[in-house]
Amino acid sequence: MVPEGVVIAPRRVRPGDAVLVSGDVGRHGIAVLSVREALAFEEPVESDCAPVQGLTAALLASGIDVHCLRDPTRGGLAAVLNEIARDASVHVEVEEAQIPVEPAVLGACELLGLDPLYVACEGRLVAFLPEAQAERALASLRDHRLGRGAARIGRVVGEGKGSVVLRTRLGTRRTLDLLSGEQLPRIC
Repeated sequence: MVPEGVVIAPRRVRPGDAVLVSGDVGRHGIAVLSVREALAFEEPVESDCAPVQGLTAALLASGIDVHCLRDPTRGGLAAVLNEIARDASVHVEVEEAQIPVEPAVLGACELLGLDPLYVACEGRLVAFLPEAQAERALASLRDHRLGRGAARIGRVVGEGKGSVVLRTRLGTRRTLDLLSGEQLPRIC
């Protein structure tokens, strides 16, 4: 239940908003794929499957003016960022180095030729909120046991048709687009 008077929707996303993720990405999809395909990795990958209601409640209880929230299950982080950017008609820029990805997930993705930004997360949320409240929101998320790995991964840089740009670890920029097909068979 969303408390009365609280509006959380893409239409509230504005230039200058911070973009946060509540923890590492890609773990659920790799965990499911490893079991489904009987893949054994050096380090086992466990799903991040968990309810996000507590994280959401923690943000709201802290007085954070959450503009938009989304669960990055289908299509992973990249799909969520693109859907919100499109629906809000904004341009989003994210920093690859700030996006938390567990080393075991990164290694599995490299081995399998997958991009962890497109791999499902089942116990994470992506939040858009005012930049001035980003540090307080991160503290609120990190105080919750499911948000200890929360990170600020980017910001809304302007209005437009809706796009997402990834600033890579090498300092280059690339468009982070929706996949034209599915990277993995549907897992949920």
